[in-house]
Parts: sequence; C-alpha cells; structure tokens
Amino acid sequence: MEVLDNLTLESRNQRVLLFNKPNIIRYKRVVPIPMSTRHTAFVPAYKPPNDKDFDTIRYFIKRHQNILILTGAGISTESGIPDYRSEDVGLYARSNHKPVQYQEFIKYAKVRQRYWARNFVGWPRFSTVLPNATHYAIRELEKAKKVTAIVTQNVDRLHHKAGSNNIIELHGSGYIVKCLHCPYEVERSELQDKIMKENQDMKSTITMIRPDGDVELSRDQIEKFKVPLCPECEGPLKPDIVFFGDNVPKHRVEIIRKENNITSKRGE
Repeated sequence: MEVLDNLTLESRNQRVLLFNKPNIIRYKRVVPIPMSTRHTAFVPAYKPPNDKDFDTIRYFIKRHQNILILTGAGISTESGIPDYRSEDVGLYARSNHKPVQYQEFIKYAKVRQRYWARNFVGWPRFSTVLPNATHYAIRELEKAKKVTAIVTQNVDRLHHKAGSNNIIELHGSGYIVKCLHCPYEVERSELQDKIMKENQDMKSTITMIRPDGDVELSRDQIEKFKVPLCPECEGPLKPDIVFFGDNVPKHRVEIIRKENNITSKRGE
C-alpha cells in the first residue's frame, strides 16, 4: 500500500501540511516519526484546517512526485525558535531590538562585538534545539520518494538533524563561520571553544533566543567581550548567514533555479 494511503492527521492538534506554518503529520509506518517536545510559546495563533483542507494536500502529494518544498521560520517555532514577525509571539512583538544589518556589521567593530557576544552566549541553546514533527514528516516524504529537494530560509540546520538529504540553505547556516577578508572558514562549534578561552568570565541569564542564535545581554557584558578574529589574517569573522540588507549569493540562486527546473521536468 502506498505510504500516502496511511497518512493521517493527528486529531488532537488538527494541523495540515503547510510547511511555513506550525503543523503536525504522522505516518502509520514500521519506523515511526521520532517524538519531540512541542514548544508553544512562539507558535502564533492559527485557524485549524478542516478535513477538506487536509484531503486536498494529501491528494496533491499522492498524485505528484519530485516535489520541491520551501520552508521558512514558522516551521521551527515548535522547536522553540521564535520567528520575527508573528503577531504577539514574534521577536518584533516581544522586544524592541531589531536584527543586525549587514552594512552595520561590516563597518562597525562595536556592532560586531555586540553581535558576537550575544551569539556566543546563545549558541549552546541554539545548537541543541531539536527538530519537530514537521521536519520529520518532510524526511518521511523524502523516503517515500515524494520530495526530492528542500529549499529552506532557516539557518538552524533542523532539516539536517531530522535526516533530510537534498537541502539548499537559501540564507546560509549559523553552523559555519567565514572570514570577511580571506578564504578561512571554521565550524561554529569549534569557534565556540576558542571564544570561551578568551571570555572565561562571560555569564548571562538567557531570557530570549532569536532565529539567528542571538540573545539578550547587558551593556557591561558586551563591552567586556573579546571578539573572535580570523587566525589567518586577523580579519573580522561572520557567520555564513545572509543578514538583513545583504543579498543571497548568486551561485545559491542558480542552484535553486536548476533544482526547480529538474523537479519541474520530472513532474511533467
């Protein structure tokens, strides 16, 4: 029996397969989708889909192969990572802080100091966030040969943690750090150890985590923070993330365009 015949909506949550919104789907399979803690603090209010909505999505998936899925910040809210814009629960609604701008990060050492201090303190939590049921549902659709590519705007690597394969990170990844002046790059986890050695006295009460791993810190904590520099050229380091005001790298756009053309031709 085809796997989509066994696809059922979990009645307690009643949410449909819309991958940029909170949702939950279960497969009745020999290998169940791993269960994870569902965080609701950052999940915006939503109108539950009815049976007709769910049947429409199920029918579409059942009829088509080689589906390309685009995911955004809403998919990770149930993992405990807030988005920016959701009413009442997004970071714009919960704080007065705005995301770092690309040009400001490039030009001003103080901006880099503030960013890296918050990122450093927030990293242990951000890096241990786990996928939720939606990430695992997409992985199961890959296994069923329905989904052939995932384009995500997220930088949290939760699709990777869920076991998905063909993932294109449109806005980059918070797990890689690059030098702005030379080809040097390093894993974010490795850099964390180096920063720790230079900032032994860094302490913080983490009250909020942002989509890019940022947190809240006092001015005193920020001013005492020692910013990491490139070990090759002593240039500034930046996470491999497309900041606000920056452009998505052209080669990444081309990869997505080619993938879209491939899935379109396969689906004909």
